[in-house]
Amino acid sequence: MTPHARPPLRILLIEDSPLLGSLLGAMLEELEGVAVVAIAADEAEALAALEERRPDLAIVDLNLREGSGLGVLRALRTKPERYGRPATAVFTNHAHAHLRERCRTLGVDRFFDKALEMDALLDYVEAVRRAGTEAH
Repeated sequence: MTPHARPPLRILLIEDSPLLGSLLGAMLEELEGVAVVAIAADEAEALAALEERRPDLAIVDLNLREGSGLGVLRALRTKPERYGRPATAVFTNHAHAHLRERCRTLGVDRFFDKALEMDALLDYVEAVRRAGTEAH
């Protein structure tokens, strides 16, 4: 790493589908200045990864193998000293208005529909990375 190089944007991907987790993880890793530090399939794994890895960004699916993305978001909001304060983006098949509102009240930065907004999610990740680089 050169003296002026910035550390990568560290992402925790919380996704219960092994196929989508692998696909999205690979797409994120292709972005310059981005590193996926962990992929978690359930709430307990996600909370452990948040505590251990301290990512800059958490991409959260709402439906998980065990627990829920809402539980992860609630923990982030109520225990930031334990889990950190990463930027948060929800990426889900359940993009109903009431879930969007619930996520907003839990402090989610952005909400993306898996069926329609993969490119928008990747653009958001790029914007977060650029904002982090400009902040240094």
